[in-house]
Amino acid sequence: MSNTLHKAERLNRKKVIEKMFAGGSRSFSLFPLRVVYLPVEELETPVSILVSVSKRRFKRAVKRNRVKRLVREAYRLNKSLLLETVQQRGIRLAVAFIYLSDRLADMSLIDERMKTALSRIAEDLPCPAVSAPADDAGGAPC
Repeated sequence: MSNTLHKAERLNRKKVIEKMFAGGSRSFSLFPLRVVYLPVEELETPVSILVSVSKRRFKRAVKRNRVKRLVREAYRLNKSLLLETVQQRGIRLAVAFIYLSDRLADMSLIDERMKTALSRIAEDLPCPAVSAPADDAGGAPC
């Protein structure tokens, strides 16, 4: 699996973004990130992401862009944790990462929280509508 982040993997559809923040989406916080995600069918890629950094937290665009780069890089390096699960279950997912802190965090902290966030999303994803019968050996429900 390639460790790239293509343009198609970035969430830029206004309708989908509005739907994510209007309600019906799931969210949780892992400081300094807040993660909002929603299964959506009208996306081209299995997972599309949005990274947001508030102008209220970082006045200068240089710092906002730096934080966005760090978050995107952490996602790019760890996206396989989520991608495998999404592809197995046959769903498409829109994910937004919102940076909450007013200080620039180390890459190691952002990377650690990104791993935790992606694995948590993967655990919480709904099972496909048509599923194979579960093994009697105590396998996973999906």
